[in-house]
Amino acid sequence: MPQQLNYLKETPSQTAGPYVHIGLAPGAAGFDIYRQELGWDIAGPNAKGERIRVEGIVIDGTGSPIKDVLLEAWQANADGNYAHPEGGGNVEDGFRGWGRVITDFDTGEWAFETVKPGRTRGRNVGTQAPHINLWIVARGINVGLNTRIYFEDEADANAADPVLNIIEWERRRATLLAKRSERDGKVVYRFDIKLQGEDETVFFDI
Repeated sequence: MPQQLNYLKETPSQTAGPYVHIGLAPGAAGFDIYRQELGWDIAGPNAKGERIRVEGIVIDGTGSPIKDVLLEAWQANADGNYAHPEGGGNVEDGFRGWGRVITDFDTGEWAFETVKPGRTRGRNVGTQAPHINLWIVARGINVGLNTRIYFEDEADANAADPVLNIIEWERRRATLLAKRSERDGKVVYRFDIKLQGEDETVFFDI
């Protein structure tokens, strides 16, 4: 009688999924571990500055939304100071400056609320325009992607920003500009992220 072969099962993907939400955003994966999901409060209720909502979608090379993305955001406060000892100033108003959000599993939309950051004083590159740093991971992405959100209504600051100016083509710079609108009396910035193809978002090697 021939010996029956036992086939090994596939191991979990070595990219960021499918367990990224269990490890980094367990509440979204159905695990009620924390009283408040870590990273959902970026600015805190007492942080000064203009309150804004930032929202968007992550799009793959075929033009389809990716629905299992996790994004981490970190930013300066309205005075341009980061919330750490070398951040440049006092941020004792409860401002955290860091957050973590995930896309809606049905629509692929993501969003977070914060305060609009001020200009920052870079360590080696001079004054930078207001921006929010993003780190993006999802199933199929082997290494997390780093990009930045700049604001389209900060034209003068953007024109002098040393990081934006290292991008040779203006059309490519435009992929980093969030578009401003108002909804129900609130300021909303739209920032869609394209991973591949025409008008691919600029990503940084950090």
